[in-house]
Amino acid sequence: QVQLVESGGGLVQAGGSLKLSCAASGSIFGINAMGWYRQAPGKQRELVARITSGGTTDYADSVKGRFTISRDNAKNTVYLQLNSLKPEDTAVYYCNADLVGRNYGSVRRDNYWGQGTQVTVSS
Repeated sequence: QVQLVESGGGLVQAGGSLKLSCAASGSIFGINAMGWYRQAPGKQRELVARITSGGTTDYADSVKGRFTISRDNAKNTVYLQLNSLKPEDTAVYYCNADLVGRNYGSVRRDNYWGQGTQVTVSS
């Protein structure tokens, strides 16, 4: 079945860097936009960055100039480079993909989420 698997989270000091990866696997026929969201304790999930199949990017104001999203279409993988991390960046980061895939014998376009990866920034 189609699934998204994230990696790269962890604990880092303020000012440090991390790189998150998210690979889509399964029977995939095409991927449109991919993105990263985050959810801090007691807060709603919010968009961090998004990238279209053509490479157009969009960022939350709070991460502009510090985070960079990229993708490798051949590997069905999206990345998020996190630089100059701040304690307020602490959250669970979720990968998201708008793709056409086969699940349980049915081919359709759907929105998929990864399981989440924890990023903790200490002050």
